[in-house]
Formats: sequence, structure tokens, C-alpha cells
Amino acid sequence: MSKINILPAQVYNRIAAGEVVDRPYSVVKELVENSIDAGATEIEISVEGGGKQLIRVTDNGGGILREDLQAAFLPHATSKIAKADDLEHILTLGFRGEAVASISAVSKMTITSKVPEKNCYRLCSDGGKLGEIEEAAGDDGTDVRVEMLFFNTPVRLKFLKSEKSEETDITNFVSRFILSRPDIAFRYYVNGKKVLQSFGGGEEEAIVDVYGASILKDCYKISAEKHGVKIRGYIGNQNFSKPNKTYQSVFLNGRYIVNSTISAAVSNAYASYLMKRQYPFYVLYIDVPAEVVDVNVHPNKADVRFIDNQVIYGCIYSVISSVLDGNPKALDYLASGSVPSVQSVAEPDFSAGLSSGKAAPVREVPDVQPVSRANTERPAVSAPVRDGRAKGFTSALYEEAKREIEKATPRPTASGKELPFETEERKNPPAVPKNGEKEKKSLRNTYSDLFFEKNVLEVNAPSAVPSGTSSGESSVVPTDPFLENKKFLEERDKKAAQSRVDVSSCSYVGKLFNTYLLYEQGDCFYIIDQHAAHERLIFDRLKEQMRHRNVMQQPMLLPYVLNLNAFESAFIRENLENIRDMGFDIEEFGENSFKVSAVPLDLQSIDLGVFFNEILGDVSGYRAIKLEDILKDKLATAACKAAVKGGMDLTRGEVDELFRLMDGNIGLKCPHGRPVVVRMTKTELEKMFKRIV
Repeated sequence: MSKINILPAQVYNRIAAGEVVDRPYSVVKELVENSIDAGATEIEISVEGGGKQLIRVTDNGGGILREDLQAAFLPHATSKIAKADDLEHILTLGFRGEAVASISAVSKMTITSKVPEKNCYRLCSDGGKLGEIEEAAGDDGTDVRVEMLFFNTPVRLKFLKSEKSEETDITNFVSRFILSRPDIAFRYYVNGKKVLQSFGGGEEEAIVDVYGASILKDCYKISAEKHGVKIRGYIGNQNFSKPNKTYQSVFLNGRYIVNSTISAAVSNAYASYLMKRQYPFYVLYIDVPAEVVDVNVHPNKADVRFIDNQVIYGCIYSVISSVLDGNPKALDYLASGSVPSVQSVAEPDFSAGLSSGKAAPVREVPDVQPVSRANTERPAVSAPVRDGRAKGFTSALYEEAKREIEKATPRPTASGKELPFETEERKNPPAVPKNGEKEKKSLRNTYSDLFFEKNVLEVNAPSAVPSGTSSGESSVVPTDPFLENKKFLEERDKKAAQSRVDVSSCSYVGKLFNTYLLYEQGDCFYIIDQHAAHERLIFDRLKEQMRHRNVMQQPMLLPYVLNLNAFESAFIRENLENIRDMGFDIEEFGENSFKVSAVPLDLQSIDLGVFFNEILGDVSGYRAIKLEDILKDKLATAACKAAVKGGMDLTRGEVDELFRLMDGNIGLKCPHGRPVVVRMTKTELEKMFKRIV
């Protein structure tokens, strides 16, 4: 039996670092949270080499006493809590006492700190090994330097992203801190260059610092209290959307969180106003009693759990849907100004502005009043009435909230599942136009004959198998890490082969309703939809032409400037060559901006806003950027319009030519997913007529 070992501090601190400090951004997060908890009003963050070489956080907070410097490096050492009961009332960002110990275990770390009216002292750690406390020069507050992150854990270092990608993640978190604490002045430098700065002037200023001044005209400022839940912040209007979720921030009791309950409530409130692959913009500050939320779920503290998700969901959903729908309750929820009556609210125009980011507000946005620093302080939470399941919610509001939620009716989704808590006022959302109903004609196709002898396209719109050892062998048997992928490809090729028939062995036997072509082969017969078949053939041809076209550029009279956030900028930067290969002249134009000076000649009328929204719809980068894929919907529309229609009487020669071009592929589907061919056997037909049982 193996002996049980008591792990030394250097070992268990490295293990803990695996959860607390997984990447450079988490180091920045933990250090900035410590600065905020220390009462800092000014915080400066500097990173070099994507945070791998240096992370430095300087603040003007309360500082650390000389006698506490060594304790700061110890695991489970914190000034935030003292006893178990404190975990029920956590109001600070940090409280676990793991961050500094974990960071110091995997880096070379130096803390220089000065308490007001005391001397300044410094203490260094080299991979968790502490040096001697030294007197140093410094201002009031704390200066933390983290150098050579993961120098003693090469496996973790190997799996870090590129420097640019790590910088992007850090920039994202600094942006979140600026939004979460608008009363604090932040300065953020990357490789010596200032990237972000805020001045602690309030929420409106913080929004402008992160997203730019133009964002406010497209947002409603809300401030509401419902059933003990306080909700305030900024939400995009009905016509303002983004191509991905990187413009969504939620701060619960001052802490940035990612929570599925809150996300679902906001998304469902916007469901009637947003088109497919569009997401709402919002920055929400939510305050709840500390007793109704558990923040001690994971060391990163980004995930939280509520005592009752239904109350949280119902409060957020009802507030946001009331503002968007313009019902009388919205007057109580808007922070300033007024909202028009329901009758004056125009239905959103889905044909313009939505995808391009050039939103046209359906109603005048109320004037947003400047927020003073005093107003940004987190409001004190009144003592809750302990009331069974209503624990943490003031008085009897819990039961009132439950009754309101129970009146809601579920709304079925496209998948057949039901989304909870559909309020009465949301039962009849504004009618959404059908696909293509308001869409401008964007592609024109001219064919000199029916079967593609010539065409012109114009666009006018934007397990590994686990390696193991064989029995009796000590060495690992090498295995092919791509074996599963190869099996998948082989199966796919096998199915494709089974979906083909020999064209020469099929005989034409007629057609039905001038739409369905009938071919017989042995004991089988095939029913072919002539429109779906022709549509698919045209679509494939257009994609191939788009892929292999000769690209000529058309210079633009005025360059198009694309303003993005940090995540989107990193994604575009990594794919600049792919975009240039399509024929676009694009280059960086500032920290998070790009300038397009020329477009492909055959796409000279393209809507660049819509085009780049399609690209930015997958900032994770799992999808390859290919022009024919980005324009797939437009190509499918062009193919549908150019294809022969159902009911069109084709000659025998045209029928035979269409069947020949299908090349025996009976597994084809049209670009919209409908089957092209239906196969039936003689046995199936005879069963239908009861000739056989």
C-alpha cells in the first residue's frame, strides 16, 4: 500500500495555482481585486509580453504593514474574513486568501507596500521561496510585480496563448474593472503604451471610456428595484445589436460574473427584437442581499449561485421587457426622462441598420444624467427578514414575486422546448418579417442558358485514442492521435459512396405535376424535385466561382473605419491575410480600429457593416473565414431565384441534362436543407397497396 504523504507548501501552492492562476489575465484579476478591496481610488496596470514577462499593479490603497508582509504570501491568509459566519455576508471581491500564495508559487513576485505615515517595505518571492524584508522607497499604497510567470511550471507555460491573445484577455478584464468600479481611476499599459484610461467620474464616463461616446445614444439607462433586487445600468435599444456576446457585462454586488440565469432573462426579453445571430448590448449592475447568493462556488469567483433562480430571472426579465416594449411600467424603470406610450413605439425595421451596427432608435433616448462618484458606491443592503425560502429577500416580497412569476406562460422555442416566465404583455410580440420579405435584391444572376454555360454574379449586399501499454510491456505503444478523425472521414466517404447511383443504369419514366422527375433503377425508383436539384447545382457552381475568381480591387472614395473591442480586434488581426486574400485592402488604424481602403471589384456595392458582422459572429475563431461561406445566404438566394421553378414544363433534353449534372448523387440537399431526391423501393410501394404484408 502506498504511503500517504503530507505535501509541502511548494507543492500544494502549485496545485492551487492551477485553479486560481490559469493564465496571465487571472493574475491581473486577482491583484486588481486586492487593490479595490484595499480602498484604492487610483490603480495602474502594466503588462509586458502578454503578461508572461511582467505584470505590475500599483495602487494608492491602505497598504500592508511590515509585520503582515510575510503573512500576505501564506496560503489562506486574508484580511477580508476572519470566521466561518463571514462567508454568509461576503461584500469584498476577494476572501479566499489563495491568490498571492498561488501567484508567488509560479513566478518571481515582489510586493512593495507603504501604510500612511509608516515606512515603505519590500518582500520578494522566487517560486514561493521568500527573501528578507527590506526597507524601500515608495508612495502610500502597494506595488506588486509578477515576473516570469510559470517559469517553474513549463507545462502550463507551453499551453498559454500567443502574447497578443493573452493581452486581449487582460484588456477585456481591465475593461470590466473600469465598468464595475466607475469611481476608481484606472490606467492600463501594454508594453509601455497606454491602452485604456478612466478618471473615476462615474458610470457614464466609464461606458464612454470603454465603448466610445457614440454608444450612449443607442442605450436606455435603467434603474429599478423589484422584489428586493436592484437593477441598474445600460441596455441597448430595440434596434441596437452586436454580432457576438463580448459586449455583455453583468456585475453582481460589484463583482463581474457570468451567469446563465441572468443571461437567459436578458436574451428572452430581447427575443422579439433581434434577428438570428444578433445579440443585445448591456452593462448591468445588480445588487442582491448577500444571503441569497453564493460566490464561493469556484476559486475564480466568476460563477455564482442564487437561492432562487426564478426570482432573479423574473425580476430582470420583467424590468427589461417593460422598457423594450414601452409599457407604462417602463416609466418606473428608466433612470431619467420618459418613455413613449405603447402606441407610439414603432416596430423594429429588420431590413436596415440592425446588422451594420448603424442603429436607428425607434424612440428618443432619454437624456442620461451624469453620475456622481458618490452615487457609484454600492448601496447598503437592508437587513433581510428571515422567512423560510424567502431568506434574504426583504419583507414578504418573495411570495409576491413567486405569484407574479406563476402567472407567466411558457413560450415554445424552435426546438420545441419551453422558455419559462413569459409575461402576459409578451404573449404577442411584434411581428417579425419573414426571411427575405424586406430584403433588398442583393444578387443578380444572368445565365445564357439553363445549365451554366455562362453566368455573371454581382453582390450588392454585404480522441485521441488514449495511448496505453500492451499487456506485459512497460513502454507506451504509439498510437495515431488522429485515428478518430480518420475513421470519421472514412465513414463519411462510405456514406457518400452509398448515396450515389450509376446514371447510365437509370431510366426516365415520367414526371408529376411538372415538378417531380421519376427515374427507375432495378427494384428502386427515385423522385427528384427539379427546383431543389437545379438550385443546389447553381449554388455549388457559385461557391466554386467565388472561391477561384480573379480578384480586382475597387478603391473607396472614403475609407471605411471599423471600430471594435479587444476580442474582436484580436480576431480580425489574426485573420488579416485571409481578408486581404478576398480582395479587401485592410490595415490597422489605431488600437482597436481597422481601415478598409478598397473592396473587390465584383463586391463594390457590398455593405461592409453587414459583411464584417458576419465575420465577427464567431470571434472564437473555430470557423474558417471564407468568402463563399460568409456570403452563403446571399448565394443561396441567388441560386433559388435562378433555378427552374416547380410547375415549369421542362423538355426531355433539359430533364436528362439536369439528371446528368447531378452525377448520380441522390444525397443532395438544397442550400436551405430540403432533400433533392426521395428513394423508394418496389417492396415499399407494394406494401402501400397491400400486395405484400
